[in-house]
Amino acid sequence: MASKLFSLVAFSSFLIIFNLLSSPSLADVPLNTPLPPETICKSTPHPSYCISVLPHKNANVYDFGRFSVQHALSQSHKLFDSIEKYLQTSSALPQPAIQALEDCKLLALSNIDFLSSSLQTVNKTSGVLSSLAADDSQTLLSAILTNHQTCSDGIESLPSSAGSAISDLSVPISNNTKLYSVSLSLFTKGWVPKDKSGVPKRPKRQFRFGKGRLNLKMSSHARAIYDAAINHRRRRLLQVGDEEVLVKDIVVVCQDGSGNFTTINEAIAIAPNNSVASDGYFLIYITAGVYQEYVSIISKKKYLLFIGDGINQTIITGNNSVGDGSTTFNSATLAVVAEGFMAVNITVRNTAGPSKGQAVALRSGADLSVFYSCSFEGYQDTLYTHSLRQFYRECDIYGTVDFIFGNAAVVFQNCNIYPRQPNKGQFNPITAQGRTDPNQNTGTSIHNCTIKPAADLASSNFTVKTYLGRPWKEYSRTVYMQTFMDSFIDPAGWHDWSGDFALSTLYYAEYNNTGPGSSTANRVTWPGYHVINSIDAANFTVSNFLLGDNWVPQTGVPYTGGLI
Repeated sequence: MASKLFSLVAFSSFLIIFNLLSSPSLADVPLNTPLPPETICKSTPHPSYCISVLPHKNANVYDFGRFSVQHALSQSHKLFDSIEKYLQTSSALPQPAIQALEDCKLLALSNIDFLSSSLQTVNKTSGVLSSLAADDSQTLLSAILTNHQTCSDGIESLPSSAGSAISDLSVPISNNTKLYSVSLSLFTKGWVPKDKSGVPKRPKRQFRFGKGRLNLKMSSHARAIYDAAINHRRRRLLQVGDEEVLVKDIVVVCQDGSGNFTTINEAIAIAPNNSVASDGYFLIYITAGVYQEYVSIISKKKYLLFIGDGINQTIITGNNSVGDGSTTFNSATLAVVAEGFMAVNITVRNTAGPSKGQAVALRSGADLSVFYSCSFEGYQDTLYTHSLRQFYRECDIYGTVDFIFGNAAVVFQNCNIYPRQPNKGQFNPITAQGRTDPNQNTGTSIHNCTIKPAADLASSNFTVKTYLGRPWKEYSRTVYMQTFMDSFIDPAGWHDWSGDFALSTLYYAEYNNTGPGSSTANRVTWPGYHVINSIDAANFTVSNFLLGDNWVPQTGVPYTGGLI
């Protein structure tokens, strides 16, 4: 009898597992149900690799998810060590390989930080997180893939003559891509709520504009600029909304020597490290002038606030380019990765010109960053919205090929987009969005903006074709909503990258745009292209796509949370 009972139980267990294995979806299975890795891995983009990595035992999605994040952290350390080893023998490497490896080193360090933070999150709970907490970790895990892809792109672009480091790193880079994807997939399945409806808003706080001053020697003229900066800030930014903004300290950059510093980088160097939002911003007031310097804001310089004297008044400029030997990633005039960065009333330029190839003006991998009333001027690859969460309001963006590109979760609102005259034989795709994984919460949303030709393109009789975008990566995602499009936009709207690459996996959408170039009658007929309604469009607003109601108000910058 006992033997028959055991056989019946075993057969029932077999049927349950068989049904799970053969089912097309695990959506109805409780998340804490122990399952074999073959079943769990079916929901990931790389099932075979997933099965090879996860322990060969039954466990639930939370246990497997924690294991994958821990393993990803371990492999990231190993990759970083390998990169370090090759850089220590850099005298044997050509300069392009050294630059690509330096980029990879920086990106690998960032990934180690992001994975450490993500591991803390998944170790705390076995259950669905709040929308805010889930978005924080999903953003980090998405950025890990983006960082790694940036490294991979840099390595793959090198010629075989670059040395053995390139071929030796190709396998671990490929495997880590799959491992990060599996980690993101399991996190999304286990910890992320199925929708963002009813997102609780963080309590709004009244931020004050403090008058704290650094103990620095200042001339009477500099003191006057200092006080004027506070008044300027109060007039130009704080009175546009109900929120006030806390500023902890302020320094003045002035080229004539009457401020605290004559260069921007000197001011950044003395800014505090690892500030938090409640401490207030460290304000660097940059007076009018042309600052010919490459500015880099590293991750520990959190909650910096740049305020200039206005577009085309305070100008940061450089001319690094791929054509002159830089990597795209390292060509930026202004590069920022510090959380909470904000810039107001500043122009950032890359003057390399259309013949020098990729040449970035701004590269931002700064989470919760805001750019208000700024101008970004360049040609190919002007604005690199690399990763994490970003918001641009009332900015001007000039460029030619792929001049808004990257893989951040980003919203452009009330901005002016100006395609310029490219090199002969080129066309202008405005965007080249770089989403590589279906679980990344990234994409480019262009809301209530204006697209018009720059003066040089307008005077060319429009022999150059201009498109809304093209798919740089397989899951490229770009949405235009309530935006004015002038007549020079090609009726097809969008351009392919290479043949049918990504045409069925991308997500390109348009909603209620205006102007002579906005007609969708002759748009592309790709499987991934959509004309959407207001319900779908609402997913790409500041409130929903960025959960911006929880962090944009503290910046004092005006914004529209939903559709207009």
